[in-house]
Amino acid sequence: MKLFIPGPVDVRADVLQVMSKQMMSHRSEDISILQNSITSKLKRVMGTSNDIVISSSSGTGSMEMALKSLTLKKALVISNGAFGDRFFEIAKFNQIDADYHRFEDGKAIDPDILESLLKTHQYDTLTITHNETSTGVMNDLNELDVVLKKFPDVLVILDTVSSLGGTSIQIDQYHIDVCVSASQKALGLPPGLSFISLSKEAIKRLEDVPSRGYYLNLKRVYDLAQKKNQYPSTPTISIMYALDYQLDYIIEKEGLINRYQRHLELAKFTRAWAKKHFDLLVEEGYQSNTLTTVINCHNYNMTYLKDELKKSGYIFSEGYGKLKSHTFRIAHMGDRTLDELKEYLKRIEEIWQLS
Repeated sequence: MKLFIPGPVDVRADVLQVMSKQMMSHRSEDISILQNSITSKLKRVMGTSNDIVISSSSGTGSMEMALKSLTLKKALVISNGAFGDRFFEIAKFNQIDADYHRFEDGKAIDPDILESLLKTHQYDTLTITHNETSTGVMNDLNELDVVLKKFPDVLVILDTVSSLGGTSIQIDQYHIDVCVSASQKALGLPPGLSFISLSKEAIKRLEDVPSRGYYLNLKRVYDLAQKKNQYPSTPTISIMYALDYQLDYIIEKEGLINRYQRHLELAKFTRAWAKKHFDLLVEEGYQSNTLTTVINCHNYNMTYLKDELKKSGYIFSEGYGKLKSHTFRIAHMGDRTLDELKEYLKRIEEIWQLS
């Protein structure tokens, strides 16, 4: 089956083969060398000189780790979709004092509204979702950074779970203190690892937050990474092998610029196809380079499409949450090729008899 869903994604056979290597001790020099190799390469992909830690969890785990370990007073959660909402759910479950501002599905974050909220000076932490997987909105970091730089005392946590590896994210160019991402989307790996980059200001804040929990305690993770390049508990070693190998592929074999250009080419092809047959949910300038949300404006039968695509070897993705009934999502991330995308879209045309 080919996964045309926005994660997990198809994983190349050579990457899967690397995962079959024998285990090593998670308290050995070898694991320290491996973890150091991974974080040094992740810095290049994230565009940062900041320290990076690895977590054996999904992206949600690192979102929770960052928010609960870095919010000292009050957080502002800015959301324009289901995964922005998740930050607020995390805050509620962890009894973190937080306010929540929600933009309409399909709309980007408005910098003017963001600035008006930050001008209240109530918040020491801010969460932003770079690429909203539920809607296909990619918020413009250049626009938002004009505002963020005006509030240097607010720690900014940026979720790049569905964008890192699929579009250029130069963290050090922006007022971003924490970048959270994960393995199973644009990086083209199995699920099970997530990563957090930390600015010097974020590291200082770690000392001040009193209640960080145990397993998702970012200070514990950071301290051991600094001391030994190890993880406090047993990590997912097989995926660490794969991540180290895939980062070499991304950086050296495909090349970062070529990878980002391929993702953009796939995105443009998908958007053009969607405009020909349907409508796009997201306005020009804020459309994701890793997935596209299409409005089913003709009310075609999506259950029938999903079943027929499965017979043809494809896994289809409807819209997320309340968008499910009238939209569908086409993922074009990871190591997906243009030829594979064209075959998939052609099969949709055949099933729904699109002309």
